[in-house]
Amino acid sequence: MPDAPPDLDLLSTPVAWSDATGRIAGANAACARWLGVSKKRLAGVPLAALEFEGDGFARAVSADAGEGARLRRVPLAFPGADAPRFADVSLTARDGGGWWLEAHPVEEFPGDDPAQLLPSALSAALKGLAHELRNPLAGLKGAAQLLERRVADDATAAELVALIESEVDRLTQLIDRLLSPSPPRPFEPSNIHAVLERVLRLAESDAGWAVRLVRDYDPSLPDIHGDADRLTQAVWNLVRNAIDAGAANISLRTRAEHGVRIGDTPHALALRLEIIDDGRGVPEELAERIFLPLVSGHAAGSGLGLALAQQVAREHRGSLAYRSRPGHTVFTQLLPVWMEEDTQDVA
Repeated sequence: MPDAPPDLDLLSTPVAWSDATGRIAGANAACARWLGVSKKRLAGVPLAALEFEGDGFARAVSADAGEGARLRRVPLAFPGADAPRFADVSLTARDGGGWWLEAHPVEEFPGDDPAQLLPSALSAALKGLAHELRNPLAGLKGAAQLLERRVADDATAAELVALIESEVDRLTQLIDRLLSPSPPRPFEPSNIHAVLERVLRLAESDAGWAVRLVRDYDPSLPDIHGDADRLTQAVWNLVRNAIDAGAANISLRTRAEHGVRIGDTPHALALRLEIIDDGRGVPEELAERIFLPLVSGHAAGSGLGLALAQQVAREHRGSLAYRSRPGHTVFTQLLPVWMEEDTQDVA
């Protein structure tokens, strides 16, 4: 590959350029470093092949695409890489054919944590409402039990009374979960793959043959310190959401992530867990609120599954975020692999 012009190699911004056939003819040092490969390996790779998923590049560099394009939050990687890096990309036509690519790296998940934006007054009001609902629900439960004795000989009426009781029980459990979240337990070494196997057994019994479940594990990952039961519940909530979204294929993928920052805290090593499905995706109107309590994308949902999953991630000093489009949704949980001194603080 020709060396980059000296001025380009001085830039910290990744820059690459292609020939008239769309194959990479050169790149500056920042681009090769950012993609984690040498300039020599980039030579001859189709420019569009750097896009980890989607076809934005292919459309932009097509013959009728005009003078170029600006693409936001594009996943980029050298072909065959496990995970992408994200950047806002400018594509500009070169004199004589070909394209300039300029990448401005960005965070994988944009914006603030929606749950952090929930006003404390609204949270207090929600708990107050839940507390006030307890008494009328108790009254309904007692009335249904008395009515049950009077209609014992009427099968239809008895069935309706049983329905009332079951719905009252469901609402009571929902309120209990709002008012009294499960208290934290001391963390202990936990194998994430044992957690995932428990989730897969739940999914197999729930969805049967309707969903294809794929294991994509990194067996070299060390144990993490955490609450295996809480992690199981969190991952199960994510998998169950994928099933409810009509997914036919769900993959559970684990990888090591080195030198990652979670929030404001850097970590030398973290576990990256991805739940990938091909369902309908997150409804656009819920995209900014999906992690808030009582927000659900389907009628039968309680709206607590994702909120709980994010809470569990926080308990483990991790994060939970997602990207979604119809047919491809990825929920990503980052969990730090702590050193011994870190675990003492949590315990």
